[in-house]
Amino acid sequence: MNKLTLRRMTLLALLTALLTIGRISFAIIPNVQPNTSILIIASFVLGPVQGLILAILSTLTTNLYLGQGLWSIGQMVAWGLIAVMSGYLGKYRHQTPWWILSLYSGLCGFLFGFIISLILGGIVIQKFWPYYLSGLPFDINHAVGNIIFFIVLYKPLMYVMERHLNTGEHKRAA
Repeated sequence: MNKLTLRRMTLLALLTALLTIGRISFAIIPNVQPNTSILIIASFVLGPVQGLILAILSTLTTNLYLGQGLWSIGQMVAWGLIAVMSGYLGKYRHQTPWWILSLYSGLCGFLFGFIISLILGGIVIQKFWPYYLSGLPFDINHAVGNIIFFIVLYKPLMYVMERHLNTGEHKRAA
């Protein structure tokens, strides 16, 4: 289990800021933003618990600007589940080709839309199928955007995060 050290808290704060800026910057393009991909990559390194914390924090901070509502709960559940799954999958990231991980990020775009549809369409307005089917074009945008952002951000973010965390561990061991 990864302890929540000062170095990890700093990384969580920086990633929350990055996710907030990224989502707000791309808000003009429906469902295309770097959040899900960055959250997946960060959870690979940080693990499921700290990935979940990042998912909740980034949803709260972005929705301060974009607007809070019932959808905020759905977003926290969806991104939280994606973060936890990615945190566990992160143990196998070195053995898994990057293109399979990028396809996984695309599937997470569809999973996000499905969870939102379950919560808002199924529970709140009680019309799951019309809500879900009308959202599929947005889910496709999300999936394609995730794949593109993942391909662009995977190696640089992994390098920076692993180096940041490993530097602190080497200093403590010395």
